[in-house]
Amino acid sequence: MSDVVLHSIVKRYESMLAVDNVSLSIRQGELVALLGPSGCGKTTILRMIAGFVPVSEGRITVGGRDLTRLPPAKRNMGFGFQNYALFPHMSVAQNVAFGLEMRKLPKADIAAKVKVALERVRLGHLAERLPKQLSGGQQQRVALARALVIEPDVLLLDEPLSNLDAQLRNDMKLEIREIQHSLGITTIFVTHDQDEALSVADRVVVMRAGRIEQQGTPDEVFAHPRSHFVAEFMGVTNLLQGRSEGSDRFRLATGEVVAVPAATPEAGDFAIAVRPESVKLNAGDPLAPNALFAQVDLATYRGLVIDYRLKTASGLIVIARRPSPAVGGPAPLAAGERVQMSWRPEAGVLVPL
Repeated sequence: MSDVVLHSIVKRYESMLAVDNVSLSIRQGELVALLGPSGCGKTTILRMIAGFVPVSEGRITVGGRDLTRLPPAKRNMGFGFQNYALFPHMSVAQNVAFGLEMRKLPKADIAAKVKVALERVRLGHLAERLPKQLSGGQQQRVALARALVIEPDVLLLDEPLSNLDAQLRNDMKLEIREIQHSLGITTIFVTHDQDEALSVADRVVVMRAGRIEQQGTPDEVFAHPRSHFVAEFMGVTNLLQGRSEGSDRFRLATGEVVAVPAATPEAGDFAIAVRPESVKLNAGDPLAPNALFAQVDLATYRGLVIDYRLKTASGLIVIARRPSPAVGGPAPLAAGERVQMSWRPEAGVLVPL
């Protein structure tokens, strides 16, 4: 288990710049999620670390050792592929043993290590089955066991949950986190799903167009986005454009003036990011902060919550989210109903346009 450091790495494909001067330090034992949309460079970075894709510029070091020009077999990396890449003609145990056999370990050592690896992922009882006899979640655990059995310095996981249904994804998120914590192995987890990143990572690195847009703890990235892109990608559906007046006042493009945290940037054009969960629907409380009257334009039932699209007389659109009756929430509002909405000034984050 080692520190991983990317030193200004670049990847070019002819005229396309896939990774653009990325520098990143990952501490020993840390689980870092590379998060971003398709084409942002996150998987390319993972494959550069593994040695599957050559680096155009820059260096990659692990534990102070320069791996930039080393072939994959000499890097001691465990790699979990998006499609699992299990050998269909081999049993579970044979799949897990493959990397150890390539290293020519004694058969007794291989058998012992495979047994431990399968017990770790709770598949010891399925050692003789073929991949086609397993569920998607079981196949994913075999792939994880195979990546870990070689005792790698770094574990690399490329969208490991993307092929699973919702319940299995939730189960596997917990399993990956538990195993990573118990082993203390440095792990890089690539995903396009913000919920996955927030659930498993110690640190989230949001990527855009080959560059790092923002990084921080899950709470920092979720609650304090630093750009319009990060706010939108992290699920902030209310990005209300307007102009900061250099104090605690913000004038929306539709004319309303709302309060924002006192420590705001200088006057200029921004968007105020307000999460739907922060928008409260009040029974006409005139003292509520940032109180605005609106009409329910659309109600969308999502099981545990209901999303309300609210529209003011000026044309401002705001999404509010509150618990549904299924979990003890209030009775649903009907389309056309008049409401007062509000949010605390601290719930708004100013981001550049």
